[in-house]
Amino acid sequence: MSEQGANPKTRAQWSSETAFVFSMAAAAVGLGNLWRFPYMVGENGGGAFIAAYLIALVVVALPVMMLEIAAGRVRKGNVVCTYRNVARIGAAYGWFVVLLTVVITSYYLVITGWTLGYTIDALRLGVRDFGEFTAGYNSIWYFLAVTALAALFLIRGVEAIENFSKVLMPLLALLIAGLVGFASTLDGWAQARDFLLTWEPGALANPTLWFFAFGQAFYTLAIGQGYLVTYGSYIPRKTHVPRAALIVAVTETSVALLAGWMIFPFVFSQGLDPGAGSELAFSTLPRVFDDMAGGTWLAIAFFFMFFAAAFSSCLAGLKVIIAAVEEEFRLHHIRAVAIVAGLMVVLGIPSALSFTPVQLTVAGMPFLDFMDQFAGTNTVIASGVIGAGLLCWLMPPQKIVYALGASSRWWSWRIFIVGRSLPFLAIGFLIWQFLAG
Repeated sequence: MSEQGANPKTRAQWSSETAFVFSMAAAAVGLGNLWRFPYMVGENGGGAFIAAYLIALVVVALPVMMLEIAAGRVRKGNVVCTYRNVARIGAAYGWFVVLLTVVITSYYLVITGWTLGYTIDALRLGVRDFGEFTAGYNSIWYFLAVTALAALFLIRGVEAIENFSKVLMPLLALLIAGLVGFASTLDGWAQARDFLLTWEPGALANPTLWFFAFGQAFYTLAIGQGYLVTYGSYIPRKTHVPRAALIVAVTETSVALLAGWMIFPFVFSQGLDPGAGSELAFSTLPRVFDDMAGGTWLAIAFFFMFFAAAFSSCLAGLKVIIAAVEEEFRLHHIRAVAIVAGLMVVLGIPSALSFTPVQLTVAGMPFLDFMDQFAGTNTVIASGVIGAGLLCWLMPPQKIVYALGASSRWWSWRIFIVGRSLPFLAIGFLIWQFLAG
């Protein structure tokens, strides 16, 4: 299986539509849903955020997801190559997407390091509180270990990602479902149910809530980050894009919602703050497993699966960057992997330092949290809007329709309506936010 170049005749492919679905689901299901979704729900009002998130996902994010996958399939190249063929300014936007993915992946690797550290602690039969875990320089050492492991993994290319994803997704779904079942027996279940299903009157009139909801919807489906374009470029000929995207979207959303039902009963049972931020899962679950009968074995299983899911997200982000570097600069695959891994080490250190004795902060928050808010919400939304506008206004519609696959005309007109109107809707939203603020 060749990884060299962007020639559609020699470019590697997923072995089947099913392989693409597993790989794409594993790419986005990791930290975006297990780590980020619960803490975003906790910080933004519970049920109101979930309602806004689901609306944003169904109405806007899903059509844009299909559009990006189809665009990758048309050109069968990296994200820079794909957008360069759309418009003269497309290459600049493509590199912007790569840069955004570089930033997101740099702190993703730090969080994945935490999951690896917690897995090792569980195997040692001593899972520590998050504050104790980050009292030293664990964030640095585990970050470096995960980065090296990801580089070794990616040397094998898309085949390694595919095989990893086929094993990960079923095991992860079973484990999360089991934890939700256990959470339903806790005293905090009723309080969590009220938090996740109800909201104050007028909460949905808050533009800030919608801003974060759209950010999470785009984040959940990996929009505007190059994942979809890059993974779409490896799609085999017979894949039906709308069907595959729907399966991935339903999987992503289900895991995100289950993660909320898994975490918050424990949060309320332990009397913890649901708005604890990025450390929510890492602060909550060690206490939970410590109090449970058989919690040691469950901790080992959960944190290993958490690490595997987070690691799959890192592989996807790194694949976007490596594909662009390798193909645009015509580098050997192993050299491109080494360069990108080195870049991750340099850029990830500040995020790792924010949870060490150094406690690196920006604007009064940990550097990692600042980067997640800036890149993970603000910039992801902007990137998704710009990309959809470029594709729908400047790419020949017949190419997108062809790339979507057979029997996709219903989705085609919906995708173009959303893509062409999204830049104008974004401007209108900014005006609403300004007037409301």
